[in-house]
Amino acid sequence: MRKYTKTGKLPVELNPTELSFCCRAESFLQSDFWGSFKARFGWKALAFSVEWKTPEAAFPLLVLYRRIGPGFGLAYVPCGPELPASMVCIEHERHKAAAELAAALESFLPKNTALIRFDFPWFMDESNCTIPKPFKRAALDVQPPDSVLVDLVPDEAAILGSMKSKWRYNIGLAEKKGIAVRCITANAVSADTKELDVFYRLYQETAVRDCIAIHNIEYYKTLFEEAAKHDIDVRLYLASHEGEDIAGIVTLFRNKEAVYLYGASSGHKRNLMAPYALQWQAMRDAKTAGCSYYDLYGIPPKPPEEMPDHPMAGLYRFKTGFIGDETGGRIIHRPGSWDYPCRPLVMSVYSAAEKIRKKIRDMKKRKR
Repeated sequence: MRKYTKTGKLPVELNPTELSFCCRAESFLQSDFWGSFKARFGWKALAFSVEWKTPEAAFPLLVLYRRIGPGFGLAYVPCGPELPASMVCIEHERHKAAAELAAALESFLPKNTALIRFDFPWFMDESNCTIPKPFKRAALDVQPPDSVLVDLVPDEAAILGSMKSKWRYNIGLAEKKGIAVRCITANAVSADTKELDVFYRLYQETAVRDCIAIHNIEYYKTLFEEAAKHDIDVRLYLASHEGEDIAGIVTLFRNKEAVYLYGASSGHKRNLMAPYALQWQAMRDAKTAGCSYYDLYGIPPKPPEEMPDHPMAGLYRFKTGFIGDETGGRIIHRPGSWDYPCRPLVMSVYSAAEKIRKKIRDMKKRKR
């Protein structure tokens, strides 16, 4: 058993363990389910037990590893690490803890590891935060750092009442116009993928219209397969009108968290407000499943008034409308993706290549 301990205020012990240990993780992105899923697409899932000098029990840590070029690799920690409450609430202590953990983790990784990328899970007061050295801001965020959380603790009437009036109207309009929403479980999708095929056709249309990148359909089939295998509640919702499927979403319900993962819609019959009906049904189902909040998973860092040219400004309006003036939830900001250098020169080259890809991607979005 290998251990790493550093003298100082925040010593840490890190030990390799079985992937199943990550089933206790708070975020699905740190779970054994997610590790098994990503392992089917070129990543190696590594699990660790992390012990801090606190009374709390050991925390799970999922690390994903893959090659990024000839002779070099990248380690990625999605939505991690989890920290004891005494650390996560104090900014300088969580930064010290993150640096200490990164140094400990490096000793367990292949010698050709260029960098360790972290998507830190803690919330910030605003979107533009700084993590001190040795961390460096990544050129691209892997997970969306800014999001909208809908509070599912109140009763349905209160949740609906906290939304903007236009959102309540659109939900009612979709029902009045005959939008029908059906839910397909992970087990059902795994057994017969015809409904997923419907969603994927809509998703391809959405990708072209909004200039977004999507995976091939095997990626989403595998997601449902792994969810069924790990007994994770991933659901596909489809909205139809007079027998025509016009919109769909994919959600995940796990413990207290409900997450809206993917959404698609047709350019046809957009006036029927099917996406509103889908989100409302998913929120109601998440509440029934025992979830405390519904994560709409990704918005621009600032409102359209401050970023009018942002290609996803409409997404900000759509998602924040479900919490109104934030009485029905809150807008949250996380630090985004930060890199810990293991091989600084290689990391610099890789970061430069990412910046070029980001510029090309942003240019395509502006041209739409």
